Amino acid sequence: MPLHAGSHADHPLVLASGPFTIFEAAELKMQMLAALYEAGPVLEIDLSGVEEVDSAGMQVLLMLKREAVRCQQQLIYSRHSAAVTAVIELLELGQHLGDPMLVVNPN
Repeated sequence: MPLHAGSHADHPLVLASGPFTIFEAAELKMQMLAALYEAGPVLEIDLSGVEEVDSAGMQVLLMLKREAVRCQQQLIYSRHSAAVTAVIELLELGQHLGDPMLVVNPN
């Protein structure tokens, strides 16, 4: 579950890739919190490289949204992979994440 830092327009961008499952959840949580705390007022996380996600991975994404609100930061999830979109729809979490979903076609 590597995270790669970059930038998009005027804010930091993190490119997430690999699986977001229970096996990566603890490390993923630490890495994403560190990225949030270092980002400043806005952070965007590109989810297009996420190949697999389970409920533990979704809990990390939801926790990060709550932490951003607590820290008065804006957190944007963008370019949701098909795997992320499927779990969001299955668990009906779209309203909790609060970002428009642009699904990336893997072909």
